[in-house]
Amino acid sequence: MSRILLADDSPHAQRMGERILRDEGHEVITVSDGRVALLRLADASPDVIIADISMPEVSGYELCEYVKSHGGEPVLLTAGAVEPVDEKAVERVKADGLLKKPFEASALLDAVGRLGGKSPRTAVSTRAAGTSTMRSVVVIEPDQIRAAITVALDAAMPAMIDQITDRVVAALSGRKAGAAKAASVSSPAPAAAAPRSAAASAAPQEKIPAAPQEKAPEGPQQKAPAASQESK
Repeated sequence: MSRILLADDSPHAQRMGERILRDEGHEVITVSDGRVALLRLADASPDVIIADISMPEVSGYELCEYVKSHGGEPVLLTAGAVEPVDEKAVERVKADGLLKKPFEASALLDAVGRLGGKSPRTAVSTRAAGTSTMRSVVVIEPDQIRAAITVALDAAMPAMIDQITDRVVAALSGRKAGAAKAASVSSPAPAAAAPRSAAASAAPQEKIPAAPQEKAPEGPQQKAPAASQESK
């Protein structure tokens, strides 16, 4: 049985790695920080160290560099599926391998086996068959599926956003043009003066009585001149 020190600040990565390795018969010690991993090196005495490159306090690069500078155990660095990896740093700290997460059981077991972490089941199988064999354990969990879907969506998201943007712009442009056309068609023409009906024109108009005029005061009446007598 091999003792493996698994250092990762992701609880999901810890659970997945520990389950895969324990199912294969390994003893697993998990820590969430590189500094704690340094403290556990003396009492844990691991056969293989698995360290995430982006841990807080002390990164996987720094942990690996410390272990190798003291002639320590094999170190397998791990990183997220879309996490950038400094290849020069991996070579500089003399890491024994690099593994991407989320963990695939066969890849993790193969990497640990190459670094000297032979499980009891593998040893029994090797003695019986006379050849080196490794049993592949496939572990499928909802968290692992969710992580794979997230990676796929991250890769496809830019193209999806462009397609959705083009469709929305096209739809809004068509709707705006249709609204302008409908407004021009439905706007009412100026109303013409309605012709007077024949009955209205033929109806007699009511006369408004004129206001009575004020009579001037009568003075002494002048007699009209007598008509000229007829000539005799």
